[in-house]
Amino acid sequence: MSLNHRYDFVLLFDVKDGNPNGDPDAGNLPRLDAETGHGLVTDVCLKRKVRNYVEICRPESDQPETFSKLDDSAPLRNHIYVKEKAILNRTHAKAYEGIGKADLLKGDDKKRKGGDAVDEARRWMCKNFFDVRTFGAVMSLGVNCGQVRGPVQLTFARSVSPVVALEHSITRMAVATEAEAEKQQGDNRTMGRKFTIPYGLYRAHGFVSAHLAKQTGFGEDDLKLLWESLVNMFDHDRSAARGEMSTRGLYIFKHEGELGDAPAHALFDLVQVRQNDLSMPARGFDDFTVTAPSAGPLTAFPRVTLERIAS
Repeated sequence: MSLNHRYDFVLLFDVKDGNPNGDPDAGNLPRLDAETGHGLVTDVCLKRKVRNYVEICRPESDQPETFSKLDDSAPLRNHIYVKEKAILNRTHAKAYEGIGKADLLKGDDKKRKGGDAVDEARRWMCKNFFDVRTFGAVMSLGVNCGQVRGPVQLTFARSVSPVVALEHSITRMAVATEAEAEKQQGDNRTMGRKFTIPYGLYRAHGFVSAHLAKQTGFGEDDLKLLWESLVNMFDHDRSAARGEMSTRGLYIFKHEGELGDAPAHALFDLVQVRQNDLSMPARGFDDFTVTAPSAGPLTAFPRVTLERIAS
């Protein structure tokens, strides 16, 4: 079922005694806005968690029979394109096999392959891969499946209040090699570092375009799966490094029209998050107050309806 409404949404999530998104260029320290001290989580990080959730809850085998053809009656599939250990050009080759034009891939390996069948290959990728028809992808590599601009876009998440990154020394009661054991002279302890944020409440904004959804085939079922993923993704992404992370609120603004009936920034301003006591550092969700309109049509924008989830 095609998408006939524009959506904008606010996502609130928090972290306690963990690192929500380490920066590899800073020794894996939690990402920070250096000028304000607010924490940051990239859009790429959030999309990764959505992909991981879909891969868990809607598992698809990579066997040929689990891929759909371009036939309009064939079901959409929920394979994941960008996943661990994926070789993207091999995935692109499956697209040409799926449309029956694998012969186009033969020839000089240095040339981009696909020819006039790129549009068909792109449609096949959208039909079979949830993250391609949701977030889009650049697939114009050696085996060319074109580019897709996804209907769902996310901003960086930013913490509501400044956060502090703590550094902890940790000890491992073992060494990796015999050489290390000799160097330690019988004391097999090795030292390491771990970085955490005591507490941070983060806010991200998202957008769903009905116009772009029609181009990729993103439909109502995909939208429901997206909302489900955003609410539950942290429950299936536990690790010692990330501490406790939870979705604390998902505020979905549904427009009557495909092009929208209110500016996104005006809708986002209706969801206010404030720290209760600025003289004390926040250490839990109860240290904040979230105010938002009641669910249903908005008074200021009658053609926009608010749905609240997980608040």
